[in-house]
Amino acid sequence: MSKKTVIENGWALFLDRDGVINKRIPDGYVKNPDAFEFIPGVTEALALLAVYFNPIVVVTNQQGIGRGIMSTEQLELVHHKMLNEVSKKGGRIDAVFFSPDIRNSNSFTRKPAVGLGLKARKQFPSIDFKKSIMAGDTFTDILFGHRLGMLTALIGMDKDVANKSADILDYSFPDLLAFAEFVKINFYVKD
Repeated sequence: MSKKTVIENGWALFLDRDGVINKRIPDGYVKNPDAFEFIPGVTEALALLAVYFNPIVVVTNQQGIGRGIMSTEQLELVHHKMLNEVSKKGGRIDAVFFSPDIRNSNSFTRKPAVGLGLKARKQFPSIDFKKSIMAGDTFTDILFGHRLGMLTALIGMDKDVANKSADILDYSFPDLLAFAEFVKINFYVKD
């Protein structure tokens, strides 16, 4: 990229949670704050990204609620811990939107359906999806961003996801910190 992308009038950043911000529990759920573990470099990344994006929102499928494995209150405790730790390190997450619905429910809020994006725009009317990036680690994250007209960034080195997303994927990074470093080099905030 030879010319920096100019960010003016606030670009929005949409982030998936599990596998992007915190370590994913294989075949399991982050049911309490003690089970929530940041991926190394994430809090530093969010501090960098806070300079470039407003708002920064998390959009996450949390079918553990729909399956009765955890409660909304437990999820809120997990998110409280996440938000506090990010803030302590100089970063910012402006809101968390989640879908409690189970896979195959045809829910409008469960990614890759676009409901969580529309909820975010309702809360933050300045969001322009054409001036937004969706960063996630699964095909459903990338498809969600693509359906809303966002730029898409794959976080993680899952070759299957990269191959499946190839036609709709704009960027790919090993982790959120690498994405943040890319933004720092290639994006320019216009005063």
